[in-house]
Amino acid sequence: MTAYVGEATPFDTRVELPWPVDVAQTLRPLQRGPYDPCHRHVADDVWRTSRMESGPVTYRIRQDGPTGARCLAWGPGAEELLSALPALLGAGDDASGFAPEHPLLADAHRRLPGLRITRTGRVFEALVPAILEQRVHGVAAFASWRRLVLRFGDPAPGPAPRGMAVPPSADTWRRVPSWEFHKANVDPGRARTVVRCAQLGDSLERLTAESPQQAQRKLRSVPGVGIWTAAEVAQRAFGDADALSVGDYHLASVVGWSLLGRPLDDAGMVELLEPLRPHRYRVIRLITETGGYHRVPRRGPRTAITDHRHH
Repeated sequence: MTAYVGEATPFDTRVELPWPVDVAQTLRPLQRGPYDPCHRHVADDVWRTSRMESGPVTYRIRQDGPTGARCLAWGPGAEELLSALPALLGAGDDASGFAPEHPLLADAHRRLPGLRITRTGRVFEALVPAILEQRVHGVAAFASWRRLVLRFGDPAPGPAPRGMAVPPSADTWRRVPSWEFHKANVDPGRARTVVRCAQLGDSLERLTAESPQQAQRKLRSVPGVGIWTAAEVAQRAFGDADALSVGDYHLASVVGWSLLGRPLDDAGMVELLEPLRPHRYRVIRLITETGGYHRVPRRGPRTAITDHRHH
């Protein structure tokens, strides 16, 4: 049942999924760094903001039983958000055909029955932070995202935790001046890609009606959007359990050390995971949720963070 009374009173609903769901695990890929103004994990609650077609929304999701979740939503986009809530929590993510033979994957899959692949249906919200993360250190990309959202986004509706904001619309991104990207440590190439995609905002959102594979092909036709960026969007916006982020700086090594005890390059990772189609992204989620990045030996200094503001 969904209820709504007045602007200050939230929509309130409970969703029951056909299989177990861990709310925090399932939504974790949507968070862009620990200080993301669009995503907070506070005690037992996951707070998020989004910009739906009907307007901004703040929503708070809490686990409610092994297969259920309770959600409160504020703002003009609240009713639309709640209609998308089952998909957001993985209602369309059927992992019943996934039966990995590797002991690490089999054990992780058994221990994390509630790990589902989210589907937000919001293409542009997944695309902009992915563009910002191209070819740069994650810490720098997260800081750029935070600065730009707080500078150009809207206040979060309702009683959101302090410091939260709604991500800018495509029209707003299209009009962000080049010097604001520069102040946010975004180089001209990535800035141009964000603006170029913003000019295609409505058509990009319609990609949710395509198959994930076709949608990724169309995304890659946009200059500046490559295979890695398209996969990052597919994982979140399309709920594609097979979208593999080829070209990631660390991922192939993490997969190699986790599954083989040695590093791999992209080609080796693709070959190793080929038999696991159509669940290759699910494999990545299981590896990362069970400490995959800690299995890579520390050798030499960390990747340097480039400050484009001094160039």
